[in-house]
Amino acid sequence: MNKKTSGLAWAALCSALLAMAALPKAQGEQPIQPIVPATQVNIGMAELGKKLYFDPRLSRSGIISCNTCHNLSTGGTDNLRTSIGHNGRQGPLNAPTVLNASLNFVQFWDGHATDLAEQASYPIANPGEMAFTHTLALNALQAIPAYRREFKLVFDQDRIEINHVTMAIAEFEKTLSTPNSRFDQWLLGKKDALSAFELSGYRLFRESGCIGCHNGAALGGNSFQRMGIRQPYKSTSPSEGRIDITGRPSDRFSFKVPMLRNVELTYPYFHDGAVGTLPEAVDLMGRLQLGRKFTDDENARIVAFLRTLTGDQPRITLPILPPSAGVKQRP
Repeated sequence: MNKKTSGLAWAALCSALLAMAALPKAQGEQPIQPIVPATQVNIGMAELGKKLYFDPRLSRSGIISCNTCHNLSTGGTDNLRTSIGHNGRQGPLNAPTVLNASLNFVQFWDGHATDLAEQASYPIANPGEMAFTHTLALNALQAIPAYRREFKLVFDQDRIEINHVTMAIAEFEKTLSTPNSRFDQWLLGKKDALSAFELSGYRLFRESGCIGCHNGAALGGNSFQRMGIRQPYKSTSPSEGRIDITGRPSDRFSFKVPMLRNVELTYPYFHDGAVGTLPEAVDLMGRLQLGRKFTDDENARIVAFLRTLTGDQPRITLPILPPSAGVKQRP
């Protein structure tokens, strides 16, 4: 490439970036900001929460933990179409990633938990997931001397309560942020962090309307949207989304918009896990939500952009769980 050609290419790229910045915002669109590491974390509580996150003794079988469905080695999910719970039971929904989950405005696909602590209470007692009860889970923890001591240090209370358990797990989950993606580097001023091809994918992502739902720091997770706006979505999942909580017919097939951060790691996609690849997901979203059929080149550009959203994964030192030796029988 000669100097003249190089200069023209740079000028074209600069013009594209300026035009991108000037694109009008969709209604309700939140500004896209870089992911930042968690601040104001209670270290003692988070360390206790990490143990509980990995401890299968919070389940009836003694073999299922939070990490079973939200595996921190595989993008904070299990990469299954829908998760498998107690007695090998297949659940109705795909497990959302736990990475950056503190950025969700509500938790679960239908939003039936308002925050991470409330979310953590449901799987323990869900008969299709961990299949325990809160009472039996607390009895199991109370029977382990090391846990009694640690809960006492963190909460200054002799008796372990379920809100202590969920608060600790939530505090650990707050630490599971994924900063420093190439897209974040670009947002912070490193203009060579993305290729021209990836930048064109970002522009197309904005111009075609994806940004209307996938915005904010997490590029999603901050609104409910109906699945199948321009064309109906056919699913075998029994879940009908937000209507299960509100009872309003207008909320049928309305789900929390998933975050796109680390999306290349969190396949399969959608609430029912029916789509296994990013190109398929982009094609389907274009047709169902936007009424647009992306060309192969447009699809490739958007997918290239989406792959720049993978950030630094949490570096987790596996906790050594306190022994339950001496306990005669599990509750």
